[in-house]
Amino acid sequence: MERPELPLQQLHAFVVLAEELHFGRAAMRLGIAQPPLSQQIRRLERTVGHPLFSRGPGPVALTPAGRELLPAARHALTGLADGLAAARDVGSGRVGRLRIGFAASLALTVLPGLLRTFREGFPAAELDIQEMTTAPQLAALRDKSIDIGLLREPPADDTELAFATVLTEPFVAVLPSAHPLAAQRTVRIDQLAHWPFVLLPRAAGPSLYDQITSLCVTAGFTPRVAQHAVEWQTVCALVETGLGVSLAPECIRRIRLKGVAFRRLDPHTTRTRVAVAWRKTDSNPLVPRLLTALDQDPPQGSGPMSRERRARPLS
Repeated sequence: MERPELPLQQLHAFVVLAEELHFGRAAMRLGIAQPPLSQQIRRLERTVGHPLFSRGPGPVALTPAGRELLPAARHALTGLADGLAAARDVGSGRVGRLRIGFAASLALTVLPGLLRTFREGFPAAELDIQEMTTAPQLAALRDKSIDIGLLREPPADDTELAFATVLTEPFVAVLPSAHPLAAQRTVRIDQLAHWPFVLLPRAAGPSLYDQITSLCVTAGFTPRVAQHAVEWQTVCALVETGLGVSLAPECIRRIRLKGVAFRRLDPHTTRTRVAVAWRKTDSNPLVPRLLTALDQDPPQGSGPMSRERRARPLS
């Protein structure tokens, strides 16, 4: 069945006249003269095929056809108004859905403040938060499973994704509390040469893994990895059991385990980079809103961490 075209202007005029039941008052409310109002009603009546108002002596009144049309006309106008408002909200980034991937260690620094700031600014937006390591985040961004990534050591060159520095932080040595090096205030990396290591698997974050092993190679040895663990909390738990030592971002100190000691490195100069990542062609308006929130809210402290200018594109 072919649907008739009903200009919204005619429906609006019909609803106003049905509420006023007076052509003069309805025309004034619509901001038009009375003849154009009468013309719009006649056009609508021709489309319906029946009079919508009685025009005999006495006050204007709805005909049975008019009374039948009125609820549908109101529903159509209300639905359009609601749809326009919803479209404006989504287009402006006030509502919608944003899917965020984050490295677990960033729950100790960037994530809490970022989510709090974003929720305060956009309370109607729906957030889908997924914990994942760097490599899965990059894959999820490329296949559009997430919209934003918070990760460590992003790749240097990428044609699809954009990256911006959130913060940098130094590394620390992670030791069993009974380890002989735990008695020192600082640890040289070469002092770890004879001890087995517990590290994240390279597949979880190739750049970070390579940075840690490069620190060891520069100190004169290749780390002997005795155990891998996907999350830093698990790394620390395995160190606590005596399976080995580790090198970790400084924020990992906030994982409180009685049997683990964290010691500054000497020299204390190499830093790991935390970045936000997004698709260069992403049209989701919530993406720039979150980047703005990230720029407004500093990461929650993790010791003497030095923070670079926020949301600075990586060179």
